[in-house]
Amino acid sequence: MNIRRPTAKTLLAAALGVLLVAAVAVVFVVRSGPSTSTASAPSGGSTARPGQGTGSSVTALADDGVTANWVARENRKPGSPAWRIGDTPATGKIEGFANQVYAAAGQSVTFYVSSTAPRFRIDAYRVGYYQGIGARLVWSSAELTGRAQPPCPLTAGVNMVSCDNWTPSLTVPITTSFVQGDYLFKLTGSDNEQSYVPLTVWDPNSHGTYLLKNDVFTWQAWNPYGGYDYYVGQGACPRGVYPLCSRARIVSYDRPYGDEDGTGDFMWLELPLVRYMEQHGLDISYATDLTVAEHPQILANHKALLSLGHDECWSLPERDAAVAANAHGLNLAFFGASGVLRHVRSQASPLGADRELVDYRDSAQDPLNGKGDPREVTGNTWAVPPASWPETDFVGEAYNGFLEPGVRADLTVADASAWIFKGTGLHDGSVLPAAIGSDVDSLEPQAGHPANVQVLAHSGLPANKAQANTRAGPTFYSDMTYYSDPASKAGVWDSGTNNWIPALLPGGGESPATAALVQQITGNLFWLIGQGPAGAIQPSTPNWQQIYPGARKG
Repeated sequence: MNIRRPTAKTLLAAALGVLLVAAVAVVFVVRSGPSTSTASAPSGGSTARPGQGTGSSVTALADDGVTANWVARENRKPGSPAWRIGDTPATGKIEGFANQVYAAAGQSVTFYVSSTAPRFRIDAYRVGYYQGIGARLVWSSAELTGRAQPPCPLTAGVNMVSCDNWTPSLTVPITTSFVQGDYLFKLTGSDNEQSYVPLTVWDPNSHGTYLLKNDVFTWQAWNPYGGYDYYVGQGACPRGVYPLCSRARIVSYDRPYGDEDGTGDFMWLELPLVRYMEQHGLDISYATDLTVAEHPQILANHKALLSLGHDECWSLPERDAAVAANAHGLNLAFFGASGVLRHVRSQASPLGADRELVDYRDSAQDPLNGKGDPREVTGNTWAVPPASWPETDFVGEAYNGFLEPGVRADLTVADASAWIFKGTGLHDGSVLPAAIGSDVDSLEPQAGHPANVQVLAHSGLPANKAQANTRAGPTFYSDMTYYSDPASKAGVWDSGTNNWIPALLPGGGESPATAALVQQITGNLFWLIGQGPAGAIQPSTPNWQQIYPGARKG
């Protein structure tokens, strides 16, 4: 089946009209938290611990999750509207990349910039809430001399585009002024050329309740810069054969992102949740997939791992780390669909360790096939041999296709008595209009899943406006699921749609009423998973046999 990424430009522009203009900024709902006879605030109601690079920090359980006062202090600082890329036409082009995906205070990051402008500058903005402005200026460069860098060569056979032949433009020390968070380094040419370079700044000593994981593996998997990624390529291929024969087998971080002004999936599929969490002052720490793969021990410092965006690409070290931490009580929240579907591994580039990402999407083509650990061999999905490790028992359900770009469908509540719908006023059969879009997950009983999985929402979607793996006549399904591990008590929640994070804000087809409900449900989620193993408070109530009557577990 041909799996395409939906076009985000129109949706992003609509959402940013709400997200980034302070005069029409969405006011997130304030409400009472979910009630339960078995839940309580942490002992004493609040906890003090060392701050996250900003002085002392105090955490407390609030209506929408565990808060930290350092986040509230940070977001009281003045924002800067200049972080946004404006509509004024440019006469040339500017683009770039960094030699690090993530960095900590004390490290340095080198930027490689290509520009037709004679001069340019770089401004670093930390993304957050900041009174609705959306980002704060942290650092600015002096004026720099622009240059057009040479074409980026293509490695034949694996179709990898890499710009490691570019000359460095500037090295930036990451000082303590760079508070942990998501950063956009804005490149601005003297002829009004503009683009971004994203960077995650992490704190290795952070013990935030929620570990937000930027999905850089999948950003790179879908990065079309130079004409190649895992899904597109140049040249003729046989019709109807998938994956595309001309696709890349290896992609490189040593190149700009070719879409969304250089931000990959961040602006569309991640930024709205970052903004929500920072506005609510939630106790957040920041990382990337690569951070988790390289430093798996950090998961023990947190109560919940947040999988953002279109988080389909996972490496073996990342997956091993998350599975082990879950077995010791770490909650997981999959905010997008197709989580842990694709199989990648990292390798070095000329610019550093783990700067290239491998996914042959065909076990027979992978040079590691038949050598070493079979779980490192990159077939089309994790489920195929020789890895043979489907995601269903971990995520709780499986990828089931996607709605065509621009198509939205209603989310239908299946179990309104569940904790996640507390305070919403919803009942079984209630709908959240236009909440579902792009990729979807569904429970396929015959494919295997946790025995105690609870289906929270079960939404029928139009199969004639989709590419669906399974269907029941004209309908295929998106399910929101939750299960708790009987041993560790950890909870795992899956939204069932790539549109959950965009739906936090109206603008892509969702109404303000839908956005308010998505916000409230998200707050219920953070309230539960922020208190430790979620199953100790709200164990899942298996109902999949009522949702799929007559089905047998695979």
